[in-house]
Amino acid sequence: MAIQMTEAAARHIQRSLAGRGKGEGIRLGVRTTGCSGLAYVLEFVDEVGEDDQVFESHGQKVIIDPKSLTYLDGTELDFVKEGLNEGFKFNNPNVRGECGCGESFNI
Repeated sequence: MAIQMTEAAARHIQRSLAGRGKGEGIRLGVRTTGCSGLAYVLEFVDEVGEDDQVFESHGQKVIIDPKSLTYLDGTELDFVKEGLNEGFKFNNPNVRGECGCGESFNI
């Protein structure tokens, strides 16, 4: 099982952690919500848990809990700028469908 991130995503995480002044990395997870069933969740991590899986790419860590890893295996985390909008993009090969607004997905 593996999670990857692009250089753009790693740079954004690095800037965010530096601005915050602390942190081990960023946690990527899923939660039940939305019209399709699951949504991505991102949060800062100050301490890695015993059961967490840590994936490092371009010098930055993505931390994932075991339950979420099932849904995220093979995902590439990217950071994109499109016009005035910018944000993380999740290239998840496990996704079978998404809701119309793009906020949630199903496996």
